[in-house]
Amino acid sequence: MEPESSPLTTQVLDTASGLPARGLRLHLSRLEDLSQQWTEVKKRYETDLDAHCPGLLRPDQMKPGTYKLFFETQGYWKERGQESFYPYTEVVFTITKEIQKFMCRCC
Repeated sequence: MEPESSPLTTQVLDTASGLPARGLRLHLSRLEDLSQQWTEVKKRYETDLDAHCPGLLRPDQMKPGTYKLFFETQGYWKERGQESFYPYTEVVFTITKEIQKFMCRCC
């Protein structure tokens, strides 16, 4: 089955090995304007074999606002028998147009 096309993608590189960070769990959230609370849009998603995350947002979910990608870095390193300096990493960004395409590359 072909992954769903998404206007939002990410790729994660394991800089210690120089290889794609396969199986790194992440969450995507959106900041609600009125309540100023984060609402999870995509929970417990994992990077694929190439460390990409296809299908983070469907085109019909794409709306202007502030979003956050939460990467579970501590779990990734623990599964590899290593300690992590950062328990997690967050990337906050703003979508201003529904037709924009975004690529978040994290290292």
